[in-house]
Amino acid sequence: MADIAGPLAGWRPTREDILRARDRARVLAARRRRRNLFVLALLVGPGILVMLGENDGPSMLSYAVTGATYGIGFFIPFIVLTFVLAFCVQEMTVRLAAATHRGHAQLILDRFGPFWGYFALADLMVGNLLTLITEFIAIRAGAAYFGVPGWLAVGTGVMVVLAALSLRRYMAWERSVMLVALANLLFIPVAVMAHPDWGRVGHALLTWQPLPGGPREAVLTLVLANIGATVTPWMLFFQQSATADKGLTRADVTQGRIDTALGAVLAAAAGVACVVASSLLHDHHAAPSGATGGADFATALRPFVGSTGAALFALAMVEAGLVAAVTIATSSAYALGEVSRRGRSLNLDFRQGALFYATAFVSVVVAAAVVLIPHAPLIAITITVNVIATMLMAPALLLLLFLVNDREIVGQLANTPLQNVINGTIVVAIAVVGAVYGIVTVFPGLLRL
Repeated sequence: MADIAGPLAGWRPTREDILRARDRARVLAARRRRRNLFVLALLVGPGILVMLGENDGPSMLSYAVTGATYGIGFFIPFIVLTFVLAFCVQEMTVRLAAATHRGHAQLILDRFGPFWGYFALADLMVGNLLTLITEFIAIRAGAAYFGVPGWLAVGTGVMVVLAALSLRRYMAWERSVMLVALANLLFIPVAVMAHPDWGRVGHALLTWQPLPGGPREAVLTLVLANIGATVTPWMLFFQQSATADKGLTRADVTQGRIDTALGAVLAAAAGVACVVASSLLHDHHAAPSGATGGADFATALRPFVGSTGAALFALAMVEAGLVAAVTIATSSAYALGEVSRRGRSLNLDFRQGALFYATAFVSVVVAAAVVLIPHAPLIAITITVNVIATMLMAPALLLLLFLVNDREIVGQLANTPLQNVINGTIVVAIAVVGAVYGIVTVFPGLLRL
């Protein structure tokens, strides 16, 4: 390709520029022809991935524990509400990406300076590495149901993540991961195989029943854990960076919102289905004692949903860990590339994106290695991850709220007064609940006072 003449003489488009331009050309051509559904099909991706990625191994295990311990009742509408909150928060990242064409880490660095830029990066990198460990725990646990050795399950998970990153093409990466992510919906047929009382399920969805009985500290800790896990730092960084990498503009904000809403609906449906399926164990007083993974719940459910249903449950648990591992590792790569002003795109080749791909590779390999350490305190690691993630959400959410109100960079896409009331309330609520969850996890005796 010849160099560009005129004011940009001497500038030569990179592979990243060319690939993104091709993707945008398809969107513009479809928009000119008024093929609105095709435009939407081209633009969806980051929102679906971030929401289904949040339905990770620990989250699905939490839903399974919820259903097995307390049944449906309070928790089904509660889960739906948490994804409504997640949509409100994640929608702000869509507007930021469309208005600035910059990732979340870069925007924080540019607007708030080096201290907050590097603080946010350190917050993300540490939290992501710990969270990646829990994803490989989920992969190992789910695969154990099929008799797969831990080393083989974790090694295969690493290879799948690295294979996705090796595509060197954003659209190919996105569509491949989305295909795997949709396996999160396998929890739905498992719920159907459980033959629940659908009238009772519908009543639970349409009414808000009181908190279930039982030890107060156990019930409240589970509620706090679910709220605290509604939005995690990696989600903010991933969706904004992926949206910018995809090339969405101000004209695409509506499609970005639909993408995020669709992801929230799918993730909520999978979460509710997991609770419904596992509620069988509550109804039959058959909850596995001290269940720590997908294999335990799949085995416990097998007498009620059959071998096929149990296998689907375990397979969905493996998928939950895999998709989260891919998206979380990618969010780390995006953030480090943005702060270091180096290549930060899935359209880069290995030479131009050396730091980007190395970041994802190292984080995945280190996390997998920790899981394979003999007698590693995996349960303690999972609890620690939840505490760290929820305690560090406050600064991440506050910075997001400040950015989306900065009219100098966002312009007309800034929050309206009503959006500030809604999103501000959500930010404060999640931050407070996250802090409370962290405190009561460290000091559980406080709930008995």
